[in-house]
Amino acid sequence: MVITDTFLIALYYLVDEFCKTALKPKRMRGPDGSLCLSEIVALALLSQWQCFGSERGFYRYAQVHLRSCFPQLPHRSRLNRLFRTHRYALTGFFGYLTDILDGSHAPWQATDSLGVAVRNRKRRGDGWMPEYVDIGWSNNLGWYEGFHLLAAVSRGGVITGVVFGPASANDHPLAETLFALRACPQPGDFALAGRIAGGVYLGDSGFAGMTSHSHWKRVYGAAMVAPPQREQHQRGWTPEARREHAGRRQIVETAFAKLLDVFRLRHERPHKLTGWLTRLAAKVGLYNFCIWLNRQLGRPSLRFADLTAI
Repeated sequence: MVITDTFLIALYYLVDEFCKTALKPKRMRGPDGSLCLSEIVALALLSQWQCFGSERGFYRYAQVHLRSCFPQLPHRSRLNRLFRTHRYALTGFFGYLTDILDGSHAPWQATDSLGVAVRNRKRRGDGWMPEYVDIGWSNNLGWYEGFHLLAAVSRGGVITGVVFGPASANDHPLAETLFALRACPQPGDFALAGRIAGGVYLGDSGFAGMTSHSHWKRVYGAAMVAPPQREQHQRGWTPEARREHAGRRQIVETAFAKLLDVFRLRHERPHKLTGWLTRLAAKVGLYNFCIWLNRQLGRPSLRFADLTAI
């Protein structure tokens, strides 16, 4: 197990290196803030551990245990506003880590989608963010109201990019969005999609379709390999080939389990899109940082349970 102070020092060191080398300094009017950008990003990342339970739980922990490291810790509402204001730095840190871990140059990346419920679908009224979420079906959740998240994960477990849409969104348009954003990188929140990959993408039968595969390859240079639907036997996928393909794609299920249970994605209940984007960027950034730290310490990349004593 890594001592908590060691974990925090390693996290702050890497964040500070990113802020100094990859971000352009900005001059702000007025007096200096209570926290510098490196401190804000480090705290935003750390706040996503499941053990805190919520943003309130993390703030209580920070007040008791982190005052010596952050003596000018602002009020909780002010700290949350700082997180949202600097969410583009969180997105940039995610991409910075992906480059360090060489995730974008993996020989293949597994793609899959995940349902993220943000509200009980049986409740009356529109709820929060009715213009962004709706009701859809997930194998894990059944019928739910929320987002449909698609991720690409390298063979080593590194998350190289994420996109999302409403719960009713199909895998094909989400994949198209991922490939389009990677082919023509965009700044800001869209940078979470990551960079174009040199290898192939491994999808399940939800991504099947020779027409779509040809289109993605021709327009975006993205080669998708996905088994056909069960009733389409004419394409020659043997049971052994399906099992081998599914075995390689298991890494994306492991990554989803970490996001849901270790980094609190299962309990997301965002009220605004900016809050959802901020926490999503922090979750995938902390996930990749944990892989980086494990590799530095000679531990298995996805061994997160005893990574810190928090």
